[in-house]
Amino acid sequence: MALTRATKTEKVKKLATELEHSTSAIIGTFKGLTASKDFELRKAVRGAGGSYHVVKNKLAARAGEGTKIEAALQGLKGVSAVAYTSGDPVALAKALSAWVKDNAEFTFKLGIVDGKVIDVREIGDLATMPGKEELFSKLLFLIQSPAQRLATVINATGRDLAVVINQGVEKGKFAGSAAPVAEASVAEAPAAEAQLVAEAPAAEAQLVAEAPAAEAQLVAEAHAIESPAADADAAQPENGTASQAGEAATTDPVEG
Repeated sequence: MALTRATKTEKVKKLATELEHSTSAIIGTFKGLTASKDFELRKAVRGAGGSYHVVKNKLAARAGEGTKIEAALQGLKGVSAVAYTSGDPVALAKALSAWVKDNAEFTFKLGIVDGKVIDVREIGDLATMPGKEELFSKLLFLIQSPAQRLATVINATGRDLAVVINQGVEKGKFAGSAAPVAEASVAEAPAAEAQLVAEAPAAEAQLVAEAPAAEAQLVAEAHAIESPAADADAAQPENGTASQAGEAATTDPVEG
C-alpha cells in the first residue's frame, strides 16, 4: 500500500527528530527475518543505548539531512535498517555484532562514527575495541595507580619503623638514655639540700639583727602618739573647779 504524502512527511519529521542528536549509526539489511528475531534485535540495540528502525531509503536520506549521520543515509539501496545512538558507538557495534553472529539473516552495509563513514570490516574492528566505560575504568586505574603505590610505600616505611622501634625496646636498646637522666636528678638533690641548709643561718641572723631596730621604731611611734594627748589633759582645768574658783574670787565676805 502506497504511503500518502502527508504520511511520508510525518514519518520523515519523526525520524529526523530521533536522528537529530545521534552521533553514530550502523546500517544493515536482512532477509527472512522473523518477528521474534526482529524483537530480539531491537532489544539488543536498546540494551546498548541505541534505537532501531527499518526505513525506506529515500525517507531516511531526507530525515538525515543536517544530522551527524547524514553521510551514511545517502544513496542506500535495497532493504535498509538503521541502528543509531548518541552514546557509545562501541557498545552499539558490540551488541549488533554479537547478535549477527548467531543470526545470519542480518548483515551490515556500512556505519558512521562522529561523521566518518566506516565499512563492514571497520564495524568489526569497532566491535573489538574497549567501550567508553572500560576505557574510563582503565584510565582511572592508571591515574590512581601512582597514588596507591606511594601510599603503599609510605605505609610500609612507617610499619617497618614501628617494628624496628619495638624490637629495640624489647632488647633494651633505648634504656641507656633514660638512666643518666634519673641518675643526674639523684646526684643533684643533696647539693640543693646542702645549699638550703647553708643559707638558713644567714637568713635567721639577719632577722635577729633587724628585730631590735624594728621594735625601737614601734616604741618611738607609740610615745609620739601619746604625748599630745597628755599635754592637752594637763592644760585644761576641770569644769567644776574653774567655776568654784571664779565664784570665790568675786563674792564679798558677809558681815556677822
